[in-house]
Amino acid sequence: MPQHHLPAKTFSGTVQPEWIDYNGHMSEAFYVLAFGYATDEFYEQLGLGNDFRNQNQCSIYTVEAHINYLAEVSLNEPFEITTQLLEAGTKKLRFCHSMVHSQTQQPLSFTELLVLFVDTQTGKTQPFPEKINTNITLMLEQHKHMDTPDLTQRTVGQR
Repeated sequence: MPQHHLPAKTFSGTVQPEWIDYNGHMSEAFYVLAFGYATDEFYEQLGLGNDFRNQNQCSIYTVEAHINYLAEVSLNEPFEITTQLLEAGTKKLRFCHSMVHSQTQQPLSFTELLVLFVDTQTGKTQPFPEKINTNITLMLEQHKHMDTPDLTQRTVGQR
């Protein structure tokens, strides 16, 4: 597994016309889309990407996600997403994505996810394979030296 800069950059782009809602800002559904692209890249970095899923009939299922919308984002604004692995177990991962404006570095949005490793044939959780677990352990070792974002483990309505 290649060395990762901390945190791992997982997606960048610009706000597309179809992402704009009736208020003239990025619609909440498209934050989820952008974070989904970042999640896909994060899984690739861990060795859990599309090739792995197709060869092993295993995948990652999201069981919980929390999103914080921190600033309005308008058409054509550039953004980037970085990802931090917060916690790992034998069958689960907890990680977060931070979206910032590419030019100003203003925080735009934040999401925290809890995911499980699942056998897609049975629908049951299972332990990560040894090679994947090694990749996870290496990334967790790198990311544990980072500050935990203030927005992690919040509940809806908490400030």
